[in-house]
Amino acid sequence: MRHTLPIAPQFYVTAPQPCPYLEGRMERKLFTALQGDHAQKLNDALSKQGFRRSQNVLYRPSCAECSACLSARIRVADFAPSRTQRRILKKNEDLVRNATSPWATEDQFHLFRRYLDHRHADGGMADMDIFEFAAMIEETPIRSRVIEYSRPCGTAPPPDPRRRDEADRILTAVCLTDVFDDGLSMVYSFYDPDLTARSLGSHIILDHIAIAREAGLPYVYLGYWVPGSRKMGYKAGFDALEIYKGGQWVPIGDPAGHSAELHPLSVDPIAEQVARISLPEARVPRD
Repeated sequence: MRHTLPIAPQFYVTAPQPCPYLEGRMERKLFTALQGDHAQKLNDALSKQGFRRSQNVLYRPSCAECSACLSARIRVADFAPSRTQRRILKKNEDLVRNATSPWATEDQFHLFRRYLDHRHADGGMADMDIFEFAAMIEETPIRSRVIEYSRPCGTAPPPDPRRRDEADRILTAVCLTDVFDDGLSMVYSFYDPDLTARSLGSHIILDHIAIAREAGLPYVYLGYWVPGSRKMGYKAGFDALEIYKGGQWVPIGDPAGHSAELHPLSVDPIAEQVARISLPEARVPRD
């Protein structure tokens, strides 16, 4: 006889450390391991509840003094690009998309290092070497893809000749993407920091919306939107955006209307947060 039982992972909490999004605040994360035969099921279920993947770990912000980090996703069927976003698509018509298995390359790492050095030189990933980069890309227990974007080499002189591929193109942007049962999750993206006029970060999101639409997937998950953070403010500019708030997905509405999440009383105790997590079920044999 077979019985249906819930997958029961163990949850842990990190030590507090300075928040990368809001100055003067401390962050803390609730996390669990992502491994074993049911990794994909667990990832799909917890991602719908505001969790994100980092290699073989699923985490969700669980800070003691605020709940400002709100998971965000775009409803693909309802999305319509703004005039500015249509211009971004036009500017990047010469980019070619290539979806590959999660395998790190030297070209990717060179682009990644340039991106960090120009845009996040003081961030938590600033000291990553090629082995740590490879682990970020390749250590995934679920269905993942690397989406590469390249441009013709004639549009600009390549800063590194090794970045010219077999088709005489230059690697311009990369996104590590997870495939859920209901959408695509943009785990981490990076791009040529010298091409600011192209708005490559926004273009990658717009192209993922197109990929999801082609695949019949209803959502594109963008990670966290943080009210009051300039780093994350751009996400609110995308149409049909939802945030995970109060245990459910709701339209973002007016971005200025979420300041209450910065208050300490907006945070529930860790035990209550864990108790409300809905876990997937697994069929296991029972005598």
